[in-house]
Amino acid sequence: MYQQRVKQVEADMTKVVGSFSDDLKQLRTGRASSALVEDVIVSFYGTPTPLKHVGSITTPDPNLIVVSPWDKSILGEIENAIRTSDLGVNPTNDGTVVRIAIPPMTEERRIELSKRLHQMAEEVRVALRTIRRDAWDEIQDMEKAGKISEDDRYAAEKELNKSIDDFHGKIDQAVEAKDKEMMTV
Repeated sequence: MYQQRVKQVEADMTKVVGSFSDDLKQLRTGRASSALVEDVIVSFYGTPTPLKHVGSITTPDPNLIVVSPWDKSILGEIENAIRTSDLGVNPTNDGTVVRIAIPPMTEERRIELSKRLHQMAEEVRVALRTIRRDAWDEIQDMEKAGKISEDDRYAAEKELNKSIDDFHGKIDQAVEAKDKEMMTV
């Protein structure tokens, strides 16, 4: 009976870590990446739409992102959406495409982004611990209600601890890789 709850915990933790991985793609590194702008929200005929759904995004060189909208009439909307996002870049519109020059990051900015990365990782760890705590409370309630034995409770605790340790390891690996990528000049 507790096995179902442990499987649910692992599924929930996988979703949290997957979301964290998606958030990591949005963090700026020293080079251009389409993931940096693909989720910027653009007003497409009055409908808020992610940039990746209104045009193609390419990175022709390490310091440039080019957005080619499928409908040229929204070039101004794309430019404004990117400018007002918190990316700290200044797009230019040449009438056909929007070009985003990615300036080289300063050492200060790298350190600031590294701190933000570690804050994000800690938020994910807290979310994982919350999932584990909720499951542990349910398992203890199951034992009190007589649905599982004391041995089952110990087995569940062991599985929950193993799961959270595995997911903490995945987070640590992702943070280390992203930190290395950001600090590379």
